[in-house]
Formats: sequence, structure tokens, C-alpha cells
Amino acid sequence: MNQRLKKLRDLIKEKACNACLIAGRPNTLYFSGFTGSTSLLLVSIDKAWLMVDFRYTIQAKQQVYEGIEVIEIEESFYSTLNKIVKQNSIDIIGFEGQAITVSELYRIKESLTKIKKLVRFDNQIEWIRSIKDSDEIERIQQAVLLGDKVFDHIIKFIKPGMKETEVAAELEYTMKILGAKGPSFESIIAAGHRSAMCHGTATDNTIKNGDTVVLDFGVIYRNYCSDMTRTIFIGEPKKELVKVYDIVKKAQQAALDGITSGMSGYEADKIARDIIAQHGYKEAFGHSLGHGVGIQIHEEPRLSEKSVDVLKDGMVFSVEPGIYIEGLGGVRIEDMVVLIDGRIKNFTTSPKDMIII
Repeated sequence: MNQRLKKLRDLIKEKACNACLIAGRPNTLYFSGFTGSTSLLLVSIDKAWLMVDFRYTIQAKQQVYEGIEVIEIEESFYSTLNKIVKQNSIDIIGFEGQAITVSELYRIKESLTKIKKLVRFDNQIEWIRSIKDSDEIERIQQAVLLGDKVFDHIIKFIKPGMKETEVAAELEYTMKILGAKGPSFESIIAAGHRSAMCHGTATDNTIKNGDTVVLDFGVIYRNYCSDMTRTIFIGEPKKELVKVYDIVKKAQQAALDGITSGMSGYEADKIARDIIAQHGYKEAFGHSLGHGVGIQIHEEPRLSEKSVDVLKDGMVFSVEPGIYIEGLGGVRIEDMVVLIDGRIKNFTTSPKDMIII
């Protein structure tokens, strides 16, 4: 795990700082191993300190990676931080621009009596997390496989007459029974006309014969997220939706086959988008092809029409084209993948042939 701190220290040097302050939960977990809800992590060129309150002292000592000293705060986080900074002659500190609020930044400035400069790191810290190591890849694979088991269960469970919320509750109950911490985001269960809503989270809408049902959900397993979407049909689907399903499936497979390391997020997105456009549904695919997934459900990189992100080996992301027609319904198919040796390895094993219940 020290390789993670090494990468952060390389960034600290690049930014001409002598330390970096981490406050956000995802980066704290990534760089320290600590899973608690409150802490400050200060990383200098040769030392690292995790500051916690009394509630978390024992937990932090059990969880932190080698080379990180756990400090129980005295009066406050800020006074403890100031003491460490003064004792170690730290005077230029980088901070998470995405996680530290303006009010917190003012309090830090007021508390650090010997500081010369605070330097905002935009999303450079998050980009360190975009390349997954072998342990992360294994955890994500297990999270995805757990999600596959949930999907296998839910297609046997779902019946006409059920509310979308009943299906969502069964999804989330099942994932916890199978060992997940819980859902990685609010489950999307959208039936009938609501399936045309890209983010149609579950409502009291009743699932009926003839409905299309979009199931988009994920789990958190060993601190890592999964994300998958399948579209199923309750009874015989409408002819246009059969056509749409085939187009989406074709577009997704083309992207899975065509995405390579070194390609931009724009180029990856274009593979699927061009196929959908060729079939006359360009305006019905209004979201991006995919996004990075890891400790958070949405991470770097982005696969979209505007993305200049360069895809690299070790990146984990979703591939999820869709077509949505208001008043008729929608179809999305989503897998999670990793780039290895220049090509995609698909984590997701759930079937993509049309499922009619």
C-alpha cells in the first residue's frame, strides 16, 4: 500500500508543497485504509499522520497502512493539525479541492499559525485512484460477481403486480444477505413508461404485463462498488422495443470489442454512439457511455462525447449505452470492465440475451 503514498508524495513534490491534507472519505480510505467517518490525514514527504477522535482510535490503529501514525486529537482537529505542522516544519500544504469546503478552508487558515501557503489540488488526487492495483481489481471483480448473483435472484422474484419499491427492497435485502455492505447507489427500478427515465429510481409504480423494466443497481463489497444494468420484459415486448434492445446490445458489444488502452474517452463513447445514430436513435442516447468505478460509484475516467481522458491499463469503468423513448420505454445494458494488456476484460457475467418473464 506504500505505493499509494508514494504516488501522492510524487504529486506533493510536483506541486512544490511539503505535505498534503486529506479530509474526504474516499481518499482517506484509499491512502490510509481507515474506514471511519471522521478524520484528517496529513501526508508529508517522509511521514504521515491520521488524526482521529476518541471514538476511532482503536479502529484506526487496526486499519492504517504501515508508515502512518495514528494521533488522537486533543482539543480539536485543527489544533492537533497545527501542532503536527509546527513540529515538522511544514509550511506549504496541498489540500483536496473537491472535498474541503470553503468554511473548512477558512478554519484551517485560521488555525495553522506557521503556514505560508495552501495549494488547491483539483482532481489530481482522484486521478491517482483511477489506476487500480491487483487488490482493488480483485475486490471489484468480487463485487460485480455478487451483483450478478443478485440479478439472477431478482429475475426469479419479479412478478406482475409488484411495485418497483418491492423489487428494490428485495434487491437490497439480497445483496446484504450475500455479504455486501449495501447498495452503491439508490437502485433504479423503472417499469413501463418510466423505463424511458435514465435515472428512474423505484416508486410505487406497479409492474404490469407488457412492461419493459430497467434494473440498474450496484453493491458495496469490501469497500468497492459494482454497477450493472439489465433490461427485462414482463410478457411480450412491443416490436419497437425489441428492435431497440438489439441495437443497444449491438452498440455495447461493439464498444466492448473496440475499446483499447490509449484511446480517449471520446473515441470510446463514439463507437457505441455511432451505431445508435446509424439506426436513427441519436437523440435518444443522451448520457455518456461510461464512467470509472472504484471506492466511489462515479470516478475517473469519463467516457463521453466531450471526454479527453486517456484510457489506460488498470482503469475500471462501466460500458452502458442506452436508448430512451418518452411514452414508449427505454433500454440500457451495462457491464463493468477493466483494461488489461490494452484490451477490455469484462467483470460482468449476467446474460444479455433478451429476458422475457
